[in-house]
Amino acid sequence: MADAVVRHVVTFGRVLREVGLEVGPGRVADALRALDAVDLERQEDVYFSLRQTLVCRQDELDLFDRAFNAWFLRAPVLPPLRTAPSPVAQQRVGESLADRARDDGERDDELGDPLELGASGHELLREKDFAEMTPAEYRRVKRLIAAIAENRPLRSSRRRSSDPRGDRLDMRRLIRRSLRTGGDPVERPFRARKRVARKLVVLCDVSGSMDAYARALVLFLHAAVGSGPGVEAFAFGTRLSRLTAELGTRDPESALEKCTEAVTDWGSGTRIGASLKEFNDVYGKRALSRGAVVVIVSDGWERQDPALVGREMARLARAAYAVVWVNPLKGNPEYQPLAGGMRAALPFVDRFLPGHNLRSLEELAAVLAGIERRHAA
Repeated sequence: MADAVVRHVVTFGRVLREVGLEVGPGRVADALRALDAVDLERQEDVYFSLRQTLVCRQDELDLFDRAFNAWFLRAPVLPPLRTAPSPVAQQRVGESLADRARDDGERDDELGDPLELGASGHELLREKDFAEMTPAEYRRVKRLIAAIAENRPLRSSRRRSSDPRGDRLDMRRLIRRSLRTGGDPVERPFRARKRVARKLVVLCDVSGSMDAYARALVLFLHAAVGSGPGVEAFAFGTRLSRLTAELGTRDPESALEKCTEAVTDWGSGTRIGASLKEFNDVYGKRALSRGAVVVIVSDGWERQDPALVGREMARLARAAYAVVWVNPLKGNPEYQPLAGGMRAALPFVDRFLPGHNLRSLEELAAVLAGIERRHAA
């Protein structure tokens, strides 16, 4: 078993002890042996192996589920099996949430009014994980996310315009100006190809495991669609939904509300391969024309066939100018792309980036603005 997996499980055992579960070294060793016998690419296998070895009482199940979701999925998703929380678990979680709300309130007070944020407050927001942000902090980063999303990949147009650093002489202007000097071409004006925004296609995973990041990423989608023509936005969970029209409104909150109404499988499971196939079959030819850049935002958890993800990613990579994959889990230094869908997709991805905070979105914007050559982002 890889050392990174061992470290991850040992640290998870420490997390469970902090929330009140009696997890000793013996149980952690049992968990590692159980994981050694299952397929680590299957989320259900990992979940039940750890639950079977690390939980000994019924009232610990709810705490375990919350810790598993927070540690492995980094999102408050529904557990694979729902069990009614015991009064003890409810009390512990209630105390924890109360502490969290109190801490959030104190941090809000420290940050002060959004218009009065100093450099330190701005830097705190840049580094803070979207999954840990309070509603007040979301309101503060909304404008920052919109500014980041305005950066679009560029391409050279066939049309040319006057440019002192151009590569072709502007003969008309050259002749016209030479008339002022008796026919001598004293000034040599040049022309260069105009730089215009490249088409951008964004496919955002809104399944349960991405729930903690969906709000921030939809805000990013809304700002990207509003940055100008040539942007297509899609969401996928168990099926694909086109959201370009819903995101066309100016108010981001209204756009978010319309998106949640349009996407009937919001917060459900993930069928990445099937969703990519639907995109390639139905929208790919038109959406990817003229060298579009594709951005996929997903944690890579595939519920069905990872091989299908690989096949459809290969089709997508052949048609797109470049493919960028944004995975919020990559913000964890110990993260490794072990999920089956993620491993199948990576060979066809030009750039693999995190997307868990403002700084990572700034990195995404810089990458998109710097794409100059096909499949060399």
